[in-house]
Amino acid sequence: MAAERSNVSADLVWQITRNQNAFLVQRNNAGGVRFSRDPLNPVNIHSRKYAGYANDKALGLQASENGGVVLIAKNASNTQNPAKNIRTVTYGPNTSNRKIYKSVASSTAKNGYRADLREAAVSRVSALRRSQQAKKDAPAPKVRGAKAKQAAAEE
Repeated sequence: MAAERSNVSADLVWQITRNQNAFLVQRNNAGGVRFSRDPLNPVNIHSRKYAGYANDKALGLQASENGGVVLIAKNASNTQNPAKNIRTVTYGPNTSNRKIYKSVASSTAKNGYRADLREAAVSRVSALRRSQQAKKDAPAPKVRGAKAKQAAAEE
């Protein structure tokens, strides 16, 4: 929203939309927690600090269909051109984790994003890559004790 109008500050956009917007998820149980479904929110917490729609520079990370990771970044320079406002970088499923971490960290640092967003982005990539790993089969339980070993040998 703030990217579409350069004469409206990001703070004003946040003050207007913080209680009602399409990305807000509120739950009365569990202490009234508030989350965000904003694709440009790296931690999914509903706060001004991480709101991608309100900030001029924002970044988000999502899992791709083929098992990779997609970095979505909002450019502050193209505020008047929404078609060029978002850039995406896709990392394949065979790209090493270290290469993705370094690329995400360097692309955010070189483009002037905040350091706390950089840390959140790297931790989000780590969580996405862990969730994409195949689960190992549980090993068969070991037989312990002399009587149990003897009973297993008889069967």
